Amino acid sequence: MLISVVNRSRQVPDNEILDVIRAINRQLQEDFKAFWHIDVRMRLEGVHGDDCLQWLPDLRGDAVLFVEDHPRGKEAGGYHAVNERGIPYGFVYVDTAKKLGEHWSRTLSHEALEIAADPECNRLAEGPHPEDPQRSVFHWIEICDPVQGESYTIDGVEVSNFVLPHYYTRGEERGMRNDFMNQSHMFQTLQSFGVNPGGYFGFYDPVLQAHVSWVPDDALSQARAQTKQGTGRTTTRKERSA
Repeated sequence: MLISVVNRSRQVPDNEILDVIRAINRQLQEDFKAFWHIDVRMRLEGVHGDDCLQWLPDLRGDAVLFVEDHPRGKEAGGYHAVNERGIPYGFVYVDTAKKLGEHWSRTLSHEALEIAADPECNRLAEGPHPEDPQRSVFHWIEICDPVQGESYTIDGVEVSNFVLPHYYTRGEERGMRNDFMNQSHMFQTLQSFGVNPGGYFGFYDPVLQAHVSWVPDDALSQARAQTKQGTGRTTTRKERSA
């Protein structure tokens, strides 16, 4: 899979974008592919100038990510969706990343990883309801959301943590890791279908017949949710279930 990156930011020069793309390409090839077995690369493209999301004229590969300074309308920190032609696309907003206290490279990594794992925004995994574990719901395959409060560096570039395939299994097998960084919080690493501080997840609830975005009651997660309120991915899920 090839992801086109289009730089529409006035704050970030192309040479900085290229440095970040090199680091995220290493993450995609050396970290993500080793666990998810999906081959993805990014490259920087030129700017066409036509701002039509339904046709995406800036696309040169299989998906496109735009780096911009400010959110458009209801979008926030960064998101990915699919247009009417079935082409995955997404946005990274430099100013919103600043409000979150992180580098925009982390958002670009987040969006690239999630486009790679679920390009058409339609994959779900059956798992427990966060507040009623005896009841099953269908979790979004959003591999950065549960750990979006965490990051690591590659060649000095901040990139997003992400969950591993075993995260989407109900049982906890001895010695298995559920996320790439495997950090301990309160003497416990991330549990299957769980959330680390600063994270959240979404799911389809068959009882409500609706998509739900669930944020745990920790200060970091709540603060990030307020900053990113109304993100396009959640909106897209809700619109597609209508």
